[in-house]
Amino acid sequence: MRTTLNISDDLLAEAKVLAVRTRRPIGAVVDDALRVLLRRDDPEAAAAWTFPTSGAGGLQPGVNLDDTEALADLMGDNALP
Repeated sequence: MRTTLNISDDLLAEAKVLAVRTRRPIGAVVDDALRVLLRRDDPEAAAAWTFPTSGAGGLQPGVNLDDTEALADLMGDNALP
């Protein structure tokens, strides 16, 4: 649905940076932000959430959560456009 909203310049700039970094449209970023805000105080939504895993569960081999550069490489965040 199309609508018009007034969003502060600094907030919109941050959302645009996130959209580019995650390769998603700005509308998808705003949708996700609203979902998080609207479900923040919903105990049922919080209880239903589980941490996503790959395969049988746990981390993929070779993933080190303490190495942010390596994580960014694995996720493709350091790739040149």
